This record gives sequence, C-alpha cells and structure tokens, in this order.
Amino acid sequence: MSFSDFISNHGVKVPKIHYMHLIQIARADGKIDPQEMAILHKEGKRFGLTDSEIDDLIEKEKDHHYHPPYSLDDKFEDLYFVGEMILADNEISDDEARLLRRFAVEAGFDDRAVGILEDVLINGIRNGESDDDILRKFKKQLFG
Repeated sequence: MSFSDFISNHGVKVPKIHYMHLIQIARADGKIDPQEMAILHKEGKRFGLTDSEIDDLIEKEKDHHYHPPYSLDDKFEDLYFVGEMILADNEISDDEARLLRRFAVEAGFDDRAVGILEDVLINGIRNGESDDDILRKFKKQLFG
C-alpha cells in the first residue's frame, strides 16, 4: 500500500505528512495516551490503513519531532488538515478538540489565537468554506 496520499471524506487529498504530524504531536509529551492512540487509529482507518500499518507508522515516527512551519499561512494549512481529519465524521470528541488545541500550541499559537483558530476553523470546515476563506477570517479576527 502506498502512503504518498490519503483521501479525506471531503474528497480532498491529504498528504501523508499531515497524518505524520498528528502522530508527532500526539507524542510531543513523550508518550501517546490511550485517547490519542484511539484518535490516531480512527483517523488512520479512515484512510484505509490497518491497525498494524498504523502501529508501524507510529513506531517509525517515534524519533521524529514536529517542526512547525514558520509562516502563518503554512501553520494554518497544517491545522486546517487536522481540523478536516477530525471533522470527517461531523463530530468532534473532547479528545479530538484537545488534540487540535495542542497541535495549535505546538505550532506556536498563543491562547488567544488558539481560541479564535478553533472557532473559525471548525465552523468554516463545517460550513464547507474554502481554506483560503477560513484563513482570511482567522487573520481578520486575530489582527483586527
């Protein structure tokens, strides 16, 4: 099986790197707790991966750390794909919301920006808005 591209439920190709970022963020505190592991398996299965393939990817990523992009636009793109992945079933569990917030913090956003990002991103994806439109709304609310 090739892991070069995955397809989300929204019909958007999601590069492997975004799933790997989920793994890296889940492991950021040195361990992956059971709730995070459940999310990683849920998202991996959505891409057609088996449990053993998911476990293998998680194992391969154990020595890699998430290095967020520098630019706001690139950070937002990473978070957009995370939001899209966790919203693929149109529901967000508390664990998924916590993972999104954690990913935003790891990307370098402060508490105020994380709150704005979470609201704008989740509502925008749910409403079928483009990533560019959601990013514009985020910047407008963040910077005035």
